[in-house]
Amino acid sequence: MKQQNRKPVVVGIGELLWDLLPTGKTAGGAPINFVYHASRLGAEGFAISAIGDDENGHEILKELDTNSIRYLIDKVPYPTGTVDVELKEDGIPEYTITERVAWDHMSPTAGAVDLAEQADAICFGTLGQRSLQSRETIQAILSFAPDTAYRLFDINLRQHYYDKVLIEESLYLANVLKMNEEEMLQLKDLFGLKGSGEEVATWFMKNYNLKMVVLTGGASYSAVYTPEESSTLPTPKVEVVDTVGAGDAFSAALIMSLLKGSSLEEAHQYAVKIAAFVCSNKGAWPAYE
Repeated sequence: MKQQNRKPVVVGIGELLWDLLPTGKTAGGAPINFVYHASRLGAEGFAISAIGDDENGHEILKELDTNSIRYLIDKVPYPTGTVDVELKEDGIPEYTITERVAWDHMSPTAGAVDLAEQADAICFGTLGQRSLQSRETIQAILSFAPDTAYRLFDINLRQHYYDKVLIEESLYLANVLKMNEEEMLQLKDLFGLKGSGEEVATWFMKNYNLKMVVLTGGASYSAVYTPEESSTLPTPKVEVVDTVGAGDAFSAALIMSLLKGSSLEEAHQYAVKIAAFVCSNKGAWPAYE
């Protein structure tokens, strides 16, 4: 039986890497960004991934330690992941993702299964599943997450590292889908859908038994849909430094707020606020006051 008044257990499983920005390198990877922000907002955060036995790997563990993120990290004979990030004029990132790296070679462990069984929220995406080994590992671990946990599939479509089969497998393991506008268009094409964001969200909730769909529209708006209600809010205008990790921060704030008992609208307002804060700072892991 879970203890009362404890911190929520929030898990990110998948890619752990260095974002190589024009201004220097920052720790990242979407599921781990999610954990970083959830930890800052009151969670007991855990990262499940793999690193190489190299300088980048040693440094990224120090980053996790510094930021009080606990972890189950395999050391494998592959380099620690890196991503070259080029920022366009509006601060929107373009990614070149290194292949055959450590997080492509994750293995399921008893510790990871135990952690999944305790999770109040667990976040994963498609990129972390681009290799067969990590795909099987992530899906095996996810299968142990409680039905009551938020199992957030932040679809995170990147380059050629996904297909419809992978997306469907992930949807069946999830109960929350998060996507941005561009990803929604890709999903509409893949699944042969038409209609508005709300109609697409309703279709996915109905066909994959989801309890929530989150749609972010960049500088314009964001929307959160459940079978019973929805919330749409404009994106605040801020001085954008870069948008790296803003969507992950949005998800973390939304889920953490819901775990604390907020209404959908209250949780959405909080998510918008935290995402704006991240956009106005450098990198995916800005310091909280």
